[in-house]
Amino acid sequence: MFESKSGILLIGGIGFFLFAFLSNALVPILLYRHLPEQTVEELADNQNLIYQFEDLKNRYPEQFEKYYGEANQENLTKALRLGSHIYTGEGCWHCHSQFIRPVSNESSRWGKVASSDEFQNELQRPVMWGTRRVGPDLSREGGRRGNDWHAVHFFNPQSLSPRSPMPKYAWFYDDNDPSKPNERGLAIITYVQWLGSWLEEYPDYEDYQPLEDQMRNPLE
Repeated sequence: MFESKSGILLIGGIGFFLFAFLSNALVPILLYRHLPEQTVEELADNQNLIYQFEDLKNRYPEQFEKYYGEANQENLTKALRLGSHIYTGEGCWHCHSQFIRPVSNESSRWGKVASSDEFQNELQRPVMWGTRRVGPDLSREGGRRGNDWHAVHFFNPQSLSPRSPMPKYAWFYDDNDPSKPNERGLAIITYVQWLGSWLEEYPDYEDYQPLEDQMRNPLE
């Protein structure tokens, strides 16, 4: 058997599987075994994300007061955890990957190539690297657009990106009103703003475009 073509192919297939397992599973485990997995509470101790959470309070004061009260770290942790559950539960990862690969100039479109240490935290369980990109990779989405853009986009994606196949998420809002994000709406925006917020090249706050400018350039 092992002298036949099928036997050689079988042995080769098993060998490649073992090599892939060692290089993609065991080696990363050994490299990062000393790094503890960060909790959501630790992830919330992030000035970029704290800024975004406070910005949500300033933009939607009545809604924020109703669902979160103060823009403190405890409530930020609550929103971040809920936003992660919503992102997973709504199947956002079916169309948006969270892994920038070192091929096809992906870094020129979405930012630095992903590194293993970025996934050593509670919010990356389960990991959502994804294989399809019906929409853009979201690994570096945080800070690229303001909270008001995301509020409008979740309510009616086609109002900002006319060709987008993304569904509308009206249940993220009270009274079917994009200016009234509810607890889920505020949470999912917080989660999206978290993505990439740990990077040094996180966008400067003064670089934000007004919403009307972003609507004219939805793909930038």
